[in-house]
Amino acid sequence: MVLAAVADPPVRRGSDYSQLSRRVSGAGLLERRPARYVTRIVLTLGAFAAGWVAVFLVGDSWWQALLAVGLAAVTTQVAFLGHDAGHRQMFRRRGPSEAVGLLCGNLAVGLSYGWWVDKHNRHHANPNHEDEDPDVGAGALVWSYEQALDTRGFGRWLARRQAYLFFPMLLLEGLNLHVASIRAVVGRGPDGRFETPMRHRAVEALLLAVHTAGYVGALLLAMSPGKALLVAAIHQGLWGLYMGCAFAPNHKGMPMPTAADELDFLRKQVLTSRNVRGGRFVDLALGGLNYQIEHHLFPNMPRANLRRAQPIVRAYCVERGIPYAETGLVDSYRQALAHLHEVGRPLRG
Repeated sequence: MVLAAVADPPVRRGSDYSQLSRRVSGAGLLERRPARYVTRIVLTLGAFAAGWVAVFLVGDSWWQALLAVGLAAVTTQVAFLGHDAGHRQMFRRRGPSEAVGLLCGNLAVGLSYGWWVDKHNRHHANPNHEDEDPDVGAGALVWSYEQALDTRGFGRWLARRQAYLFFPMLLLEGLNLHVASIRAVVGRGPDGRFETPMRHRAVEALLLAVHTAGYVGALLLAMSPGKALLVAAIHQGLWGLYMGCAFAPNHKGMPMPTAADELDFLRKQVLTSRNVRGGRFVDLALGGLNYQIEHHLFPNMPRANLRRAQPIVRAYCVERGIPYAETGLVDSYRQALAHLHEVGRPLRG
């Protein structure tokens, strides 16, 4: 298995999904928009570079703490570009897509593009499936009663209180992503083989090393070690928080199908996903992931087309009697936290 773009959905003629796909394709919404993406890439990476120039201009000052907040926001926007590249929303050809993914992921953010694509492929194939989706596997958080009852020691203590600790724990998500990326690039299984498939492992390792050296070196050149440590903590903590807040509304608290549930592709994707209402600001802040239903149905659809596809998908779901979940941003967090709290209920009893 080698690194590939996040998998496109299967299309069977005559299926409910194929009929929807023809409507969306007929509206021209699956056509790539490379010029728009080039503009987005230039503006986003320009803002990212400007943030680091500002770090050197401000120098050894406590104002760096405020700059770290802005860096966290623009770093997340760069990560969203890596997400779009992984889905080949930008360009049809693999080469340019991977180049953008490696540049934005490994070099700029310090996140392994190959590891993320492999993990995200499995998520898209079986969203919210406890045994198949790595995003709802047992870990620091638990997502089902069974996972909660399997916890021991500190994990059980955490599971009882996870709804209250969810947002504070996201402050460590940035560190977790960096560690997972490094482990994926160099980690080997008991048989001595690499555990995570990657097309450009050596390049990914080199870019992660350059990112780490550049990040630490830039902070230490611009300010004292104490301020550098503070800026890194704020930057990485808020980046992890932002990333978690962007992805949490999408599936958490939605149905979790099992192997016993026989769902076709259309229902598997729609029933497990939740859209978040909002205007252009929400679109920008969440990187288009607020159109999660449309994104899961058409993962290679350019981000700018998701808004236009939504009324087509929503109307089609109404025709087929398929529940279409859509809520406000605050309520999406409420639903996710309610699910986390409910999962821990048996332990509190």
